[in-house]
Amino acid sequence: MGTAILDFSFRNIVEHSLHEEARVAALGPAQQAAALHILRRDLLTASLLSLIVATLVSAWVAHRISVRLRRIVDFSTRIAAGDFTARIEQDDSDEIGEVARALDQTAGRLERSFQALEAKQRELAALLDSMQEAVVAVDAAGLVSWSNAVMQRIAPGAGRAGKALVMSVRDPDVLRCVDVALRERRSVSDKAISTTPGRVYEVSAAPTPDGGAVAVFHDVTDVERAEKTRRDFVANVSHELRTPLTSISGYVETLLEDEMDLPAHAREFMGIIQKNARRVNRLTEDLLALAQVESGQHKPKTSPVRASALVRDAIESLAGLVVESGIALEAGELTEEYVLADVDAMTQVFGNLIENAMKYGGSGSRVIVGARPLENAVEFYVQDFGQGIALEHLDRIFERFYRVDKARSRESGGTGLGLAIVKHIVLAHGGTIRAESELGSGSTFLFTLPVAPAAMTASAGETAKVATR
Repeated sequence: MGTAILDFSFRNIVEHSLHEEARVAALGPAQQAAALHILRRDLLTASLLSLIVATLVSAWVAHRISVRLRRIVDFSTRIAAGDFTARIEQDDSDEIGEVARALDQTAGRLERSFQALEAKQRELAALLDSMQEAVVAVDAAGLVSWSNAVMQRIAPGAGRAGKALVMSVRDPDVLRCVDVALRERRSVSDKAISTTPGRVYEVSAAPTPDGGAVAVFHDVTDVERAEKTRRDFVANVSHELRTPLTSISGYVETLLEDEMDLPAHAREFMGIIQKNARRVNRLTEDLLALAQVESGQHKPKTSPVRASALVRDAIESLAGLVVESGIALEAGELTEEYVLADVDAMTQVFGNLIENAMKYGGSGSRVIVGARPLENAVEFYVQDFGQGIALEHLDRIFERFYRVDKARSRESGGTGLGLAIVKHIVLAHGGTIRAESELGSGSTFLFTLPVAPAAMTASAGETAKVATR
């Protein structure tokens, strides 16, 4: 605007000067000199006045624009600080006014979106606080970003955002789960017994999309206490039953082996007593074994052993059972990979699986035992060619006392605990177990054991060489 005023004043001065020059040209020499002097003076004065006016107008315009821009800068600063109520509120119709109105509209939308987000966050926080489970979230660096009221109650330090989780939760099992979720980006679960004195928690940690992790603590103290009571009761009752059962079996065997004449029906009754005493004795042995492996107190004493050796030892140890049953026990695919295993525990695993295959897959006349390598594990299998198992039973077949064919189990003297014992032993080794079957095509029980580390494998190999010299 100041430039336009200056251009207008300068143009008027030039036009006036041209007009005066034309008038002076008609005068005499003396008069022309005087008129030119006056003309130059007037021209200089008018130019100075025009320059002053233009400068003042430009300064006023610049100040006004500066004030408007400063309001926009202040608005931007408040928005950046999180104050979405900031507005510019300029009514001018020029370009700056249009920019200001657009920014005000954007701020309004941001404010509404932020309010909706805060409402959702409050709703989520209320929902998580109402949970019975404790929840804590950490960022990628392992610092606490959020925790619900239950978590703050069991671990008061967990409510301080920005602090390392280890500062408030010292349980190594919890920290391991969270570390695995952060580094390996996978979900993991475990039990924690030292988070709160006297309480047992089932901890589940899972990665979050922002690179952090969230851990959920489920209090299973009452469940664990009830399970421990049940296991102790079963173990105590089973232990107390062993002595009288042994006495009954011993006296019955003595009477049956005695050459004195006994009525036929007496021998028949004693045979029934002996059979059932053995059956109850086996049940108590299985109950004791199951109570031991379920308690988690019995840790397998693992060492590197060749997978093929485990299979061959299992076949050799059950050779007598095979002869009596008339079923062929064959070795299938084998691998020389080393696995970490407790040999005695694996003997029990193979014994239960092979016995189970002979009882319920006997119609197939043969059972195959083998091992094949997987990534970081070896998969063992026991395959029979009997009548098979219906699909609806496969998910429950490893539960204690679960029987697919109850009548047949009673006839064969099964306790319904063998597969449950196998499952717990395999899980204690860090492996997995499952069953595959189709009706009429037999069944295959498969379990995995972790591969032994290379250093332990080399040590086991050297020991084997020395033993053979």
